[in-house]
Amino acid sequence: MELVAAEEKDFAEVVDLANIAFRKTGDGASWNVESAIAGDRLSASMLREDLSSKPGSVLLLLRDEPEGPLLGTVWLEPKSEDTWYLGLLTVRPDQQTRQLGRSILAAGEAYARERGAKVMRMTVLNVREALLAWYLRRGYSLTGETQPFPYGDDRFGTPLRDDLEFVVLSRTL
Repeated sequence: MELVAAEEKDFAEVVDLANIAFRKTGDGASWNVESAIAGDRLSASMLREDLSSKPGSVLLLLRDEPEGPLLGTVWLEPKSEDTWYLGLLTVRPDQQTRQLGRSILAAGEAYARERGAKVMRMTVLNVREALLAWYLRRGYSLTGETQPFPYGDDRFGTPLRDDLEFVVLSRTL
């Protein structure tokens, strides 16, 4: 298994995985689905725009074999000389018992550290208690900062609650 940078040819598979991992409900749903938001989490155009407009950013893909099915992803984005942002950490729901999330997180942190990162930051939807607890167990801390949820921006889905915001987490690498 190894992480490799996503290319345009991977976008459809990445979008499918993100939308299943973040938003699928019912049979086969992830343990940490974003049930407070309906609709898609990601589109190929959003992914393309983010990669082209954020210099140094990379979306890493995890596969068992080079041409095997996509198992997980992690987005890494330099914010300053020593601070990086981590997002879009996904694992295929039927593979979550393999502890791939931990492996992808560690590999993403190592990737950023090799490029000078000393601090990793991320945002998590405030109502995703199980996911927040998972990151806290991995050494991340709540910073006390919040960021508004983009109500009215259909690119992020349809919120089903009016109390959503993002909390910021940080970890020294």
